[in-house]
Amino acid sequence: MTKILLLSDTHSHIDDTILKYVAQADEVWHAGDIGDLVVTDTIKKLKPLRAVYGNIDDAKARLEFPLNNRFSCENVSVWITHIGGYPGKYNQNVREELALNPPKLFICGHSHILKVMFDKKNNLLHMNPGAAGKSGFHKVRTMLRFVIDDDKIKDLEIIEIGEK
Repeated sequence: MTKILLLSDTHSHIDDTILKYVAQADEVWHAGDIGDLVVTDTIKKLKPLRAVYGNIDDAKARLEFPLNNRFSCENVSVWITHIGGYPGKYNQNVREELALNPPKLFICGHSHILKVMFDKKNNLLHMNPGAAGKSGFHKVRTMLRFVIDDDKIKDLEIIEIGEK
């Protein structure tokens, strides 16, 4: 059983509230637009981190993190990318690969809109944790946490970490 904290779009912001939830997780996954690498460096001091770079991230972030991160957590195949879209409206850069080789869990960020949907066509769960940072149009900062237990994704929680 692995407890996951999923966040995105920190845009250089990290605070004690985010770190409180980091401490409760087994792993932290960041879906891009990290901003200053102080964010990921701080997380990595506390917990294992898997991340991707986003469209605002600089060359340093792009050297440290990939555009796409595909891996398995327990018996769940996962794909994290920053700009991925959502079921029925996937970004053209991921659409074909999702159809040919879908993961069980597809994660993206970018929109600053928290969204969790099951994609019946590709038989996968799509997650976007919204934005944990203070930059952008969103009103409430959000993250997701959930458990991966063997081949099951369960105990999903929305974390609202306050207005920006």
